[in-house]
Amino acid sequence: MRTTVTLDTDVERMLRDAMHRSRKSFKETLNAGLRAGLGERPAPVAGVPFVIKARSLGLRAGVDPARFNKLADDLEADGFLKKPGKRAAKKGG
Repeated sequence: MRTTVTLDTDVERMLRDAMHRSRKSFKETLNAGLRAGLGERPAPVAGVPFVIKARSLGLRAGVDPARFNKLADDLEADGFLKKPGKRAAKKGG
């Protein structure tokens, strides 16, 4: 059915916001809003579920997981050796 409707300013704003959110046409949005307002539930939209395909990334070739602790120790020692001024200031004071 084709008809002319005069919308209040606030209703027009709500309708345009709903059009933007749903990315649907004026006609589709208006019909959905009227159905919801008059008590009829809109037909459910059959969509494809979003599925994440997991895959093992593993370690890069040449990386030995048994040496991670040694790397952490080396980094800690290097960080300690780079701060000799702070250690000397505490001893002298």
